[in-house]
Amino acid sequence: MTDDSTVTPIANGQRAPSFTLTSDENKPVSLADYVGRRVLIFFYPKAGTPGCTTQACGFRDQFPSVQEVNATILGISPDSVADLAGWRAKENLPYTLLSDVDHKVAEAYSAWGERSMYGRTYMGIIRSHFVIDANGIIEDAQIGISPKDSIEKGVQVLLRHS
Repeated sequence: MTDDSTVTPIANGQRAPSFTLTSDENKPVSLADYVGRRVLIFFYPKAGTPGCTTQACGFRDQFPSVQEVNATILGISPDSVADLAGWRAKENLPYTLLSDVDHKVAEAYSAWGERSMYGRTYMGIIRSHFVIDANGIIEDAQIGISPKDSIEKGVQVLLRHS
């Protein structure tokens, strides 16, 4: 067993951890695919739940502004590819959703940890977002952020630094 207290959370100015995950279209997607472009990655616990839908649809509604500054959005959760595909279609999400079933990418981004609900403690996704610049450096790391604040702050960073 490892001592989690020695893990340093990811922070602004660090190189974003690289990854390749399977998309909602069942295709491999890598962070490296977006070199030269700014990316907002958001981690959410479960497709179709109220907070996650608020966050995902908020980013959907802001997506045209994000595209205008040559940026994109990627959503990451531990959901299956099939669950992501269904949710993306239902909510008409214009950006890619990625499946991180073993939560390795969430761990690399400090977005996996102890959570509690209704008095029960468990390990899970810590709602977070990261704005990554065109060179792969984290501009804005927000770990443990509310859905509405994630939309507002994440998009604000993308538009402010365009």
